[in-house]
Amino acid sequence: MTADNPSLRPWRDIERRKSRQIMVGDVPVGGDAPITVQTMTNTPTEDAKATIDQIRRCEEAGVDIIRVSCPDEASTAALKQIVRAARVPIVADIHFHYKRALEAADAGAACLRINPGNIGSEARVKEVVDAAKANNCAIRIGVNAGSLERDLLEKYGEPCPEALVESALDHIKSLQDQDFHEYKVAVKASDVFLAVAAYMQLADAVDCPLHLGITEAGGLIGGTVKSALGIGNLLWAGIGDTLRVSLSAEPEEEVRVGYEILKTLGLRTRGVRIVSCPSCARQGFDVIRTVQALEDRLRHINTPLSLSVLGCVVNGPGEARETDIGLTGGGKGKHMVYLSGVTDHHVADGDMLDHIVSLVEAKAAEIEAANADAQPVPAE
Repeated sequence: MTADNPSLRPWRDIERRKSRQIMVGDVPVGGDAPITVQTMTNTPTEDAKATIDQIRRCEEAGVDIIRVSCPDEASTAALKQIVRAARVPIVADIHFHYKRALEAADAGAACLRINPGNIGSEARVKEVVDAAKANNCAIRIGVNAGSLERDLLEKYGEPCPEALVESALDHIKSLQDQDFHEYKVAVKASDVFLAVAAYMQLADAVDCPLHLGITEAGGLIGGTVKSALGIGNLLWAGIGDTLRVSLSAEPEEEVRVGYEILKTLGLRTRGVRIVSCPSCARQGFDVIRTVQALEDRLRHINTPLSLSVLGCVVNGPGEARETDIGLTGGGKGKHMVYLSGVTDHHVADGDMLDHIVSLVEAKAAEIEAANADAQPVPAE
């Protein structure tokens, strides 16, 4: 603890980049608002029912904002029903045809994801901006290393941080020239080094909110590691106001990974944070299968709390002291349970899973009740 930084653990502090705030529907992005987690549907957007069903699963996973692709008139025609059914703001993903952006804004999209350079003439960009203004619609400028403008590729020879940032600044200017300022920007690349360097340069050049992502990151395991390195690096540096983890996996998994990245850095807390060992020959129970089962059975818990699951007494008691609920493997099928860091009771193998789930649910209810009691009573 220091006079300059009164935090209990200053080595954990992250000083976020100061950005101005915009609204995506009723969700604030930027400023001191929580860093939001996004994903994108992969159902045909014209199939409103399938898209809404997928959105519902993402909402249950905790998503803050959802993007849907609008490549044709059938998609934008279905968008009104999708927007009406969704509980979170919908971003319409627009490529090339400016009329899709006009239709999406009229259909109730909270944000348009566009690359102004692909929209066409200045007159068409103005039409899109006018539609966004008329419908209180934000805009995300999406710059991608895989689709940089030809003149920038000729100028720099290859996608590089300077090229991505120059593209972003050109697109920002096209919106500012129309007196439009409700925008956020992404400069994505599948190369972690390229993406991080571009975002760091852009963060120094602009004050708008930044949308983080490592594009085309890969499958669930490889893409998670790649995204955690890239997005985590930027968040640790204080950069980023909203994010999407781009995985070749179901959208719900993107949401879960996004939250895990934020939880690891202490930037957002949602649900149960499980501390568990990798298991070894000392384990008193099957740690791997136990943790897998607990992760699955505790997904419905949104209340932030911590659970340690350790196979033996080497590190178990120490980890349990730092968590709300702890489980440490013991001998003869009897395992120690800790509550609020204190040794409390034993549990047998056969009862262990159900017992820990019930303890977590009870603790979550206790925390929720305490939070409700702490809320100020409105004056009459």
